[in-house]
Amino acid sequence: MDARPIRHFLRLDNFSRDELEHVFTRTQVIKGRFKRYEFYQPLADRTLAMVFEKASTRTRVSFEAGMYQMGGSVIHITTGDSQLGRAEPIEDTARVISRMVDIVMIRTFEQARIARFAQYSRVPVINGLTNEYHPCQILADIFTFIEHRGPIAGRTVAWVGDANNMAYTWLQAAQLLGFRVNVSTPPGYALDPKLAPDGAHLTVFDSPLDAARGADLVTTDVWTSMGFEAENEQRRKAFADWRVDDRVMAAASPGALFMHCLPAHRGEEVTDEVIEGPQSVVWDEAENRLHVQKALMEYLLLGRDVT
Repeated sequence: MDARPIRHFLRLDNFSRDELEHVFTRTQVIKGRFKRYEFYQPLADRTLAMVFEKASTRTRVSFEAGMYQMGGSVIHITTGDSQLGRAEPIEDTARVISRMVDIVMIRTFEQARIARFAQYSRVPVINGLTNEYHPCQILADIFTFIEHRGPIAGRTVAWVGDANNMAYTWLQAAQLLGFRVNVSTPPGYALDPKLAPDGAHLTVFDSPLDAARGADLVTTDVWTSMGFEAENEQRRKAFADWRVDDRVMAAASPGALFMHCLPAHRGEEVTDEVIEGPQSVVWDEAENRLHVQKALMEYLLLGRDVT
C-alpha cells in the first residue's frame, strides 16, 4: 500500500467540484482509449472486492468489467456466501477484507452501514448504492449530459417521481456543480428535509409538467425502489400521474434529454415512446457507468499521477 491518505466515495459531495471535473476529464480519456482498443491497464495487480447486500445487474457488470479492463482482478461477495449473512459485524468484515484487497465497492441498505465499513477499512470504499444515495449513477448521468450537451453548470434538471437515492444525489451534484433541480413528487412522497436542505439549487413543483417546463434534462426512476416492494400497489396508485410521457417531454426545452438509471418499468414511470424516442440517452447513460467507474477507481488508487 502507498502512503497517500485513504479517500472514500460514499456520497457525491465527498469530492470537491475540482475532483469531480477531474473524474469527468479522465472518463473522456479512458472511454476514448476503450473505443480505440488501446491497451491501458494502470490497475494491474490491484484487486477490487465487490460486496453485494442488494442485488444488481448494471453495478456488478460495470465494476467487474471495468476493473478487468484496467488490468486488475475482482472478488464478488454476497451475504449468501460470506459471514455477512451470518451476522458478522460489518466492522469486522471491513477490517479483514481491506487487509486483502486494494479497493472495495459496496451495494447495501442504510448509508450508516457503508459509513461504518469505511471507518474500519484500510483501503478506499465506493458506494455502489445505498437507500439514501447513488453517487456512481449520477457521475454517469452527468458525464452523459456533458457528452451530449456540454457543461451542466447553469442548466436545469427535472426530477419526476419518487424522492429516492437518485433524487438526493442529484441535489448534491447541483450544489457542487452549479445547476438547478426541479423536483415533482406525489403527495406523501416529498423530499426529506434532512437529506434535501433548502437552497438556490432546488425548486419543488406539484405538477410534473411544471417541473419539466424549460428543463434541459428530464429524468426519473421506478416508482418502487428496492426494499419497498411491499408498497407496490399503494405506489402505483399514488404515482399514476407522475409518468414521463410525450406531454412532459414537450414541456421541456426543445433540446432536452431523457435519462433513466434502469431497470425501467415501461408504462409506469416512463412510456415506451419516451425511452425509445430521439431524446432518450439511456443506453449511453448505462454504458457510461463502466467508464466513470474506471476513472473513479483510477483516481482513488493512483490520484492524479496518470497520463
